[in-house]
Amino acid sequence: MEGGGEEVADDRAMNISLKDLSKKLEEFAKARDWEKYHSPRNLLLAMVGEVGELSEIFQWRGEVDKGLPNWDESDKEHLGEELSDVLLYLIRLADMCGIDLGDAAAKKIVKNAIKYPPKLF
Repeated sequence: MEGGGEEVADDRAMNISLKDLSKKLEEFAKARDWEKYHSPRNLLLAMVGEVGELSEIFQWRGEVDKGLPNWDESDKEHLGEELSDVLLYLIRLADMCGIDLGDAAAKKIVKNAIKYPPKLF
């Protein structure tokens, strides 16, 4: 794109909320008449399959450094796609179960902070 359009698109993608993604997923499924297939069980199994694909990326690499400095850009892009697949299925699963994922995650962070307080040295 010319005139900095890519920066605008990148900024918009970085600021998208879980609710925005949820709405896009709902519209995507409705447009294809896929809602009948989006039972919690089916979505969970699909997500587990995607987690398997994500695991394959790391399977024979051993430990990797933060930021993946020794990875090719194509490998990082593939990783991003698989992470996205897992995230999108998770959001859709939460919706089909009536769970506000953002709210549940925020509450879980608070619960974990209480359960695992920082160590004072």
